[in-house]
Amino acid sequence: MDSLTQIVLGAAVGEIVLGKKVGNKAMLYGAIAGTIPDLDVLASHFTDTTKALAFHRGFTHSIVFSVLFAPLFAWIVSRYEKYKDFKGWAWLFFWAFVTHPMLDAHTTWGTQLFWPLDLRLAFKTIFVIDPLYTLPFLVCVILTMTQKRVAPKRRFYNKLGLILSSSYLAITILLKGYTYMQFKSALEDQNITYSELDTRPSPLNTVLWSANVDTEDAYLLGSYSLFDTQPITFQAYPKNHHLLGPLVEQKRIQRMIRISEGWYIISEEDGALYFNDLRFGLLTFEPGSTDFVFKYKITQDNSGVVELTEVDKNPRDGRKLMGDLWARVKGN
Repeated sequence: MDSLTQIVLGAAVGEIVLGKKVGNKAMLYGAIAGTIPDLDVLASHFTDTTKALAFHRGFTHSIVFSVLFAPLFAWIVSRYEKYKDFKGWAWLFFWAFVTHPMLDAHTTWGTQLFWPLDLRLAFKTIFVIDPLYTLPFLVCVILTMTQKRVAPKRRFYNKLGLILSSSYLAITILLKGYTYMQFKSALEDQNITYSELDTRPSPLNTVLWSANVDTEDAYLLGSYSLFDTQPITFQAYPKNHHLLGPLVEQKRIQRMIRISEGWYIISEEDGALYFNDLRFGLLTFEPGSTDFVFKYKITQDNSGVVELTEVDKNPRDGRKLMGDLWARVKGN
């Protein structure tokens, strides 16, 4: 999830663990701890694109990281804070660390909670930014901060925020199940033979859902809003995996294929090859568009080393997507 959401979650967790002992300091340290796992994004400054993507939401988002680093941060804090309970600080950092990837596991990117096992949990029930999850939670955390350390209302507001956010997360799981069945029924009605169906919420909401469908030679992309009145339609995108040729054996290409979980197409534009990650869909709802959210240009130097460089997004595309998204959410 986004940084604000993880700050709010970390603060609420910190309050539960040590709020009665140290008041708002528990929320402060919980908020800080809630952001620490995302520092893995700094890897992009020290390595190539594929390694940075593979590292993201890896070790720092694991139970192993939480177990190893919670005592370290607890020792540091207990050295200079008046409250010296090492065990209490350790539990605060552990739970703030571990709840971060537990929430991230519900997003499309997922997380390697059980690192070093090569298993990425991605339930794909909530978008990385969802105001309906974050804003009520944020209001409750702010109200909590305004109460005295031992005030009953402080406990009430904090628990209310956790209950509201957790209930919404549970609802997203039910919505995913319902919309999955809608896509499945549409495929059956249209006599489409497929091997795999993958669904996810669209940006900023859980009303509009998208689907990737794996067929023999192409991927089908479709969308469904809870307000739709017309049948679901699917747009075919040829896989074009053959365009990679011998490049498919390159280590970085293989790594990207694993990262995308096999959901990718290769496109050729102006003589250049592009790796398009289908898991996050398109920047537009226009039929036939190849403006994928995550698109990487494939290049090869004279020594044969392959590089994948993410294509920069145009801010105008983002603004257009927001308008198109709102129109599509309201139904077809």
